[in-house]
Amino acid sequence: MYNYKKYLTAMLCVFLFAACQSSPVKDSGEPEVREFAEMRPGIRNFDELTVAFSNHDIELDFRKSYYASEAQIFTAIFEGLFSYHPLTLEPVPALAERWELSEDKMQWTFLIRRRARFSNGYPVRAEDFRAAWLSLLEPERESPYSSFFDVIEGARDFRNGIEKDPEKVGITAVDQRTLVVKLSSPASFFPAMLCHHSFSPIHHSMINRKDWSETPPVSNGPFQIISMNKESIVMQKTENYWDHMRVALNKITIKFTETAEEASHLWNSGEARWISGDVNIEALADRSGIQVNVMFATHYYFIRSFEKPFDDHRVRRAMALVLPWEEIRSNYYLPAETLIFPVAGYPEVEGITETNYEEAMELMREAGYPDGAGMYEIVIRLTPSRDAARVGSLMANAWKDQLGFNVRVEVVPFDRYFQSLKEGRYTIGSSTWIGDFADPYAFLQMWQRDSNLNDARYDDPEYEALIQKSMMEEGETRLATLAEAEKLLLNRGVVLPIFYNPALNIVDTGELDGWYPNALDIHPFKYLSFKAFRPLPGVALGK
Repeated sequence: MYNYKKYLTAMLCVFLFAACQSSPVKDSGEPEVREFAEMRPGIRNFDELTVAFSNHDIELDFRKSYYASEAQIFTAIFEGLFSYHPLTLEPVPALAERWELSEDKMQWTFLIRRRARFSNGYPVRAEDFRAAWLSLLEPERESPYSSFFDVIEGARDFRNGIEKDPEKVGITAVDQRTLVVKLSSPASFFPAMLCHHSFSPIHHSMINRKDWSETPPVSNGPFQIISMNKESIVMQKTENYWDHMRVALNKITIKFTETAEEASHLWNSGEARWISGDVNIEALADRSGIQVNVMFATHYYFIRSFEKPFDDHRVRRAMALVLPWEEIRSNYYLPAETLIFPVAGYPEVEGITETNYEEAMELMREAGYPDGAGMYEIVIRLTPSRDAARVGSLMANAWKDQLGFNVRVEVVPFDRYFQSLKEGRYTIGSSTWIGDFADPYAFLQMWQRDSNLNDARYDDPEYEALIQKSMMEEGETRLATLAEAEKLLLNRGVVLPIFYNPALNIVDTGELDGWYPNALDIHPFKYLSFKAFRPLPGVALGK
C-alpha cells in the first residue's frame, strides 16, 4: 500500500530513534504523588479512545483506497472472512465460521457466521461478498488492488475486460451463508490474503454509490461511523457485531492533524493516546510512548521496462551497476539491498550492493549502446523532498558520467505523485510499498504482467513462470521459488531498493492494551482497550 506520509516520517527515523535513546523523561528524584486523572487530563472514560493521524483526504470506499491510514480505519468498520491477529498477523477467522478446501486445493468453501450483521442490522450474505468482489473487479473502476483477485478463476480476464460475463469468475453464492471460491491455481497463502480489506463484503445499498464521504457508510466491522468531516471521524461500537463482547472500546475519535506540532499537543494534553504520522518528537513532554519498529515495507526506485532501450535487461542492469550504492543508502537506518525485508523462512537473496563499471560497460556494448550511443533521454520523476533530490542527483550524475545518458529530472507534488506514476513518459519513479499481508507475494505480485500495481510495466516470461510455479507449491519450496523471482527482479535492474521503512508511532502500550508492534503496522481497533490505572514513568500513585 502506498504511504507517502510514512515515507516522510521515515526520513527522520534515524534522528528520532537516537532521540528515543538519548532523551529519557526527566526524573526529579522524588516520586511525585498525583492522581491518574491529573496526569492524563484527556482521558475521562476508559472506553473512549482518541487517535491522531496525519491529514489527507480519506477514501472510505475500500475499492478505491490504498493508503495505510485508511487501512487502519478499515480495521474498525469493515471485516472479511479473515482478519489479522494483532501481534502475529496470522489470519484469524472473522466472518468465516468454518471452511473446507477441496482435495486439489483449488476450491474453498466458506460458511458465513449466522450472526454476521451490517451496522443497520441486515444479515451479511454470501451474495454481499460476491457482489462486492465483482464490483471491485469491474475494469472501469480501476481498483488499486484488483490484481490481488487474480488468484481466483477468471478474475484476471474479467478485470481486464477480456471476459464480460461475471458468471465466468469463480465466485459463487450457493445460498445465503455459503460462498464458494474457485482458484486459478492452488494458493496456500489465500487466508492471509483474505485479511486484506479489499476482500470485505459491501451492503447492497453501497455497491453503486459513487461517493462514500457524503454520509457514513453502512459497514460490518466492530465499529460504525456516526459523524465525519475533514477534521475528524467519530466511530461507536456496533452492538449487533457478531463478536461485540470482545470489543472493549465504545467510542473512537480519529483526529486528522495538519502539523507535527498539533499532533504533539494532542499527546501532551492527554487527548490523543495514539499518534500515527507526523509528530514533533522534541515537543513531546513524555517520550516513553515512542515506538519504532521495522515494517514489512521498502522504499525503492524502479526503471520502466516497456520501451526501448529499457525493455532490455542488460541496459537496466548496467544502469544499476554504475550507481554509487554505498552513498545512496548511507543516510538510512535500515539500508535495503533487496526488495523484500528478510522474513522467517525466506531464503537470503543477494542484491546489487557495489558498483561495477567494467561489467556495466560490457553489458551496454552487448545491448548495442556503447558509451550511451543512441540512448533516449532518461526522465527521473521525483517527489519534492530533500532526500529524493539527493538520491535523484546521485543517480543522474552516475548515468550521465558513466553511461553518457541525457538525464532530466521532473518534480511532482506529493498529492499527485503516485497517480503520475501511471501516466506520461518517464523512466525512473520511486515508491514506498508496505506489504498488505505478511507474505512475500504481497510484493512480488506487483511486478506481474497484468498487475495494475505494475507501474514499471515489467513483462518477463521467466518471472511469470516463477510466480506461477510458486502457486503450486507450499512451505519452504514455495518460498525458495519466490526468492528466485525476487532475484530475477534485482539482477535485471527492474527495482532499485533503497531502505526498509521503520514505523513510528507514539503510543503507551502500558496504558493501551492490544496494541503490538508488527511488520504491517496494522493495529486492529477491535482488540484495543485501556489498562487499569497506571502512572507515568517515575511517578507513584497516591494512596
